[in-house]
Amino acid sequence: MGTTYFKIFPIGFIKNKVKGNVELVIYEKYSEGLKGLEDFSHILVFYWFHLNDSRRERETLLVHPQKNLSKPLRGVFATRSSSRPNLIGIYCAKLLERKGNTLIIDEIDALKGTPIIDIKPYIKKLDCVPEATGEI
Repeated sequence: MGTTYFKIFPIGFIKNKVKGNVELVIYEKYSEGLKGLEDFSHILVFYWFHLNDSRRERETLLVHPQKNLSKPLRGVFATRSSSRPNLIGIYCAKLLERKGNTLIIDEIDALKGTPIIDIKPYIKKLDCVPEATGEI
């Protein structure tokens, strides 16, 4: 099978922390897509590790979890490392408020200016697996 390339378009960016919370600014052209999101307590934020966008980072397949050298090497698909073939991050955040095209969340493990590539509502029935196992 040949290589297929995809285009991903940012829908917004992580702006800054305000009083301990984080603002996600969604571009105006996508703001209509936020309608009803305020009905959910939590959201899944998908973002692009834009500062890791190098060939070396994309070809790295073994990492120490959480960059802790005392932890044994693991495959990137068994970690939440930012070094991976596709630089997609995901974070489950508590949605505190929606102000037009700005979402206020409790926290996120991404930097100011990080491009947001998608948002989905957290749905307990689909996204929660109480019997799940595994630690990093």
